[in-house]
Amino acid sequence: MIHLQGTGTAIVTPFKEGGEVDEEGLRSLVTFQEENGVDFIVPVGTTGESATLSHTEHLKVIKIVVDQAKRAKVVAGAGSNSTSEAIHLSKGARDLGVSAILSISPYYNKPTQKGLIKHYEAITKAVDAPFIVYNVPGRTGSNINPSTVLKLAENPNIIGVKEASGNMSQIMAILERAPKGFSVVSGDDALTFPIMALGGRGVISVASNVAPSQVSSMVRDALDGRWEESRKQHFRLLPLFTNLFLETNPIPVKTALRMMGMPAGVFRLPLCEMEPSNQEVLRKTLADLGLLK
Repeated sequence: MIHLQGTGTAIVTPFKEGGEVDEEGLRSLVTFQEENGVDFIVPVGTTGESATLSHTEHLKVIKIVVDQAKRAKVVAGAGSNSTSEAIHLSKGARDLGVSAILSISPYYNKPTQKGLIKHYEAITKAVDAPFIVYNVPGRTGSNINPSTVLKLAENPNIIGVKEASGNMSQIMAILERAPKGFSVVSGDDALTFPIMALGGRGVISVASNVAPSQVSSMVRDALDGRWEESRKQHFRLLPLFTNLFLETNPIPVKTALRMMGMPAGVFRLPLCEMEPSNQEVLRKTLADLGLLK
């Protein structure tokens, strides 16, 4: 069973001008991530615009990333607000050889806590693979309570949780009582350092799309107990962590990649181009970190 820790990049899905997936661009992004030390790559999450991908495209992106990754593990997004659809996508991801599956809690439906438990029980019963629960109430409209996460942690096929609630009291409640071997990773770049200081094991990061070496260094220092070095890197990167959310993710991070001369391509509607004033703030942030050529 995989042990989830370190830096994972929630990788963007680059699109060509016509809107189709840019396979060559995606492969180059995977190589960039591996060359800069990330531990795992997470395709077709929120940052990968999974909501706009057909099932065929979804599995195609996973297949490309699995094929291109030579060292980093692949943790594929395969959740849905329909349990049967989540099972279908999870089976597809497993069959493509991913190391684990990131499964977002059902969005829009707003299930009860009992419904959430039944949802994950059904998926893990149907698909023999390691799963990471993804809690992001700002996207889904409902929260996975700490008691529910801890109940899910008893399932041997659920190895961790990506916590993006932004609620440190909730995250601490999980960290305090999580069983050994169950990983809590940050889903919010700005909270990675404090979560790790309390026992978290890493991050599934947006910022590491553009600064994989720097984010990996911060996380590695924390894992190795070099807290002062990690803290300094946290504050150095904090403007980036903040300004990558000037507009809805992944608008800023794809814009930043284009500024860096890397393939990101167009957005799929309803996402659209970043406001010029926000672009200038983002460009200055990248320049201050030495990320522009």
